[in-house]
Amino acid sequence: MSSFCVKRIAIIGAGPAGLSAARYLIHQQAFESIVIFEQQAEVGGVWNYSKEPSKITRAPQTDPLSPPDPPVLPKDDKEAPIFPTPMYDDLNTNIPHSLMNFSDLPFPEGSIIFPPRQAVQSYLLTYSEPLRNIIRLCTKVNNVRLFKGDTGHDKWEVDSQHTVSAAVESETFDAVVVASGHYALPYVPRMKGIAEFHARYPGIISHSKTYRDNSPFIGKQTVVVGNAASGLDIARQINTVCHKPLLISAQHPAPQPQLEHTGGQEVPEIEEFLLEGPPAVRFKNGQVEQVDAVLFCTGYLFSFPFLDNTMLGDPPVVNTGRRVQGLYRHIFHIRHPTIVFPGLPIKAVPFPVCEGQAAVISRVWSNHLSLPPVPEMREWEKKELEIRGEAMHVFPSGGDIDYINSMHEWAMEATESKGKKPPIWEGELIWERNTYKNAKLAFEKQGRSAKSLTEIGFGYDPNAPILVSNF
Repeated sequence: MSSFCVKRIAIIGAGPAGLSAARYLIHQQAFESIVIFEQQAEVGGVWNYSKEPSKITRAPQTDPLSPPDPPVLPKDDKEAPIFPTPMYDDLNTNIPHSLMNFSDLPFPEGSIIFPPRQAVQSYLLTYSEPLRNIIRLCTKVNNVRLFKGDTGHDKWEVDSQHTVSAAVESETFDAVVVASGHYALPYVPRMKGIAEFHARYPGIISHSKTYRDNSPFIGKQTVVVGNAASGLDIARQINTVCHKPLLISAQHPAPQPQLEHTGGQEVPEIEEFLLEGPPAVRFKNGQVEQVDAVLFCTGYLFSFPFLDNTMLGDPPVVNTGRRVQGLYRHIFHIRHPTIVFPGLPIKAVPFPVCEGQAAVISRVWSNHLSLPPVPEMREWEKKELEIRGEAMHVFPSGGDIDYINSMHEWAMEATESKGKKPPIWEGELIWERNTYKNAKLAFEKQGRSAKSLTEIGFGYDPNAPILVSNF
């Protein structure tokens, strides 16, 4: 078995990953102290909406070691600063709540099946209630340092600062859960002329992190760059007010029904931002279009400004920012397994993914479950990199089915564990996972008020074959 000596645990972030980690760690009944550090004035992570967005846009922005966006400072210095998230005004989840909820807390009866952002934040507030005594709100982690303790085990010194009083504190922990999320540092790709264009025409280029509603796009010739779920949803909203046609620029075509729902016109990638004449871009097919607004819905870079990028040894924590390096099963740092990174998977249903990871973390750190030998963990990462490259945290369609179930199976191998049982997906949940994209489109077209999948024409048939991914 493993020989961890974990008694005091720091969790960075009180979003879904941090909250679920805390609940599973507490349930394990093996640790003396658990502290959750949250820089915002309330829990919720990415779901903690702020009316005011970030005030800056860097174009391009490709460096994961770029400084984080500065907070929005309050008018009254007795109030907490706001660290804006990408949450926009008119947002419904693209996952049904019956699939996305934590296994021990269903959404309230009668909830809209694809709930609005306000309902998800309210749900997370309820989920956090048993943890309130261990959450330090308005407390920003500035630095995490690794050192060897007297027993030879890794120790972690965490420097934090209260965002209102400015009081600082330094504490030592045996383990750290990095649950700070991956929707903080926008990715804006490097393109020919983009830096000069952005300097010459400030305000034309923006990122979806700063999008709140469509009012800034009224009457403007707009290009939305990116056609993932948020890009298409934002494009649909902008298309109701912008100058037609709305152009959607992407590497790969969007599914035709989803594209048609936006009302936009798909074009190739932007090849160049033009600096002569009125503001314009050239696409890779040679088409040139004048622009009043270019909104990048191109995602985010993995970034951990409180970690020295080389502190954990070779490889550095991040390189391109497209993945976190040196991890086993997207969670444990291989060289230093008392620091973990839950919640990294993209294109996965996050809440149950985080639960499965939390179950494994709590069992490993309490010595009820073993990690494989280091060479085996390194081999796992090497093979994953060979298969999916730098996008190894981006799951294929349905990949989260296998991942969630593999986390369940791994956790349940634990010996004499008091740990909380993680979710497993079978039958109807797998059907929902394979159905929800089409169901969401029907939900949108039918007025966004349905309270069940059946209400929008999607009924579960237990006798129908279940598709499982080859992830």
